[in-house]
Amino acid sequence: MAPIAWRRGETAASAAAMPHLVLDGLDKHFADLHVLDSVCLAVESGEVLALLGPSGSGKTTLLRLLAGFEVPDAGRILIGGQDVAPLPPARRRFGMVFQHYALFPHLTVGENVAFGLENRGLPPVEIQRNVSDALRLVDLTGFERRRPGEISGGQQQRVALARALATEPRVLLLDEPLSNLDPALRERTRRELRAAIERVGITTVLVTHEQEEAFDLGDRVAVLHRGRLDQVGYPEELYETPATRFVATFVGRASVLGGRLLGAGTGVRLDAAGADWPVALAAGAAAVPAPGEAVDVVVRPEALAFVDAGSAGAAAGRVTGRRYAGVFTLYRVELAAADGSWAAAGAAEVEVAVSERGLAAGAAPAVRPGDRVWVAPRPEGPAARAFPAGAAR
Repeated sequence: MAPIAWRRGETAASAAAMPHLVLDGLDKHFADLHVLDSVCLAVESGEVLALLGPSGSGKTTLLRLLAGFEVPDAGRILIGGQDVAPLPPARRRFGMVFQHYALFPHLTVGENVAFGLENRGLPPVEIQRNVSDALRLVDLTGFERRRPGEISGGQQQRVALARALATEPRVLLLDEPLSNLDPALRERTRRELRAAIERVGITTVLVTHEQEEAFDLGDRVAVLHRGRLDQVGYPEELYETPATRFVATFVGRASVLGGRLLGAGTGVRLDAAGADWPVALAAGAAAVPAPGEAVDVVVRPEALAFVDAGSAGAAAGRVTGRRYAGVFTLYRVELAAADGSWAAAGAAEVEVAVSERGLAAGAAPAVRPGDRVWVAPRPEGPAARAFPAGAAR
């Protein structure tokens, strides 16, 4: 799927060329709290978009605006060029799967799925056909007579999904769909959920605070921060080319070091270690540091390596911690100051990811806590990113 280009303020005359779902400058306040700030977003037909952000970022409010449970203070919600923001939830034809599924325990699986159809006054034959089709899509054919208490948490999640799909919605909304499942069940259910959505081919917006869930389920991911959209892109884009300091530190593991941008604009002099490291600047960022300015350097663990003393960009340090993580081991390294002292280094600490898969069973790792080491950027790793020092975004 190609990246989506969309300009705020498109007219109805150009609706045919617009994506399936468009959010045009959505604003929302609760008293003095500005929860959403001019959010503009476009979702293609059949695309799965994950809204990712920490608690309080506005992602659930955005989903409630889409569902019609809240009314925006400004902006439009366009489906096929039609603004549905003034419409009540029932007239929008959006399907919703709630965080806790909201299944009726006294009803069977089939009756739960049929609930929304019966409220619409459809003939019994049509209701039965839609229920059967929806359960087939989520691979629950034959579960019609069971009750929610008789099936697993993952199966309950799929019943909630079937109920949403049975009404043939134009957009599917998922609110933290896997948050109440244990980790082992969550991963399996995530695969089943993705397979069901792909079979239906429905445009989907899901809210989550779990990066792995967003990356696994979403075709693209939209990162919300303090009510604003920091970046929208494929998982690889968010991880390797973050547009803001927040995205760089929120998505994946990263260390932040202080430094000063060198004159050429392609490197930085680290404050703590006195070493020069190559960096990249965020293309199109609202604030781009100038040569000589103080910057925050964000670097991924796999972008660093242990090197020999005297290597290009080598910074001295000592290992303060080690955590085995399967295919690699994460080392915490406190960097020494340029004069070799530790007191001046302060909070200058980085994580270094080292592959130790070649070690024999029971063999000790080459580096242990307390060891003196030298750390430098790994040329083949993701480039360190430089952002204006102390930038809020």
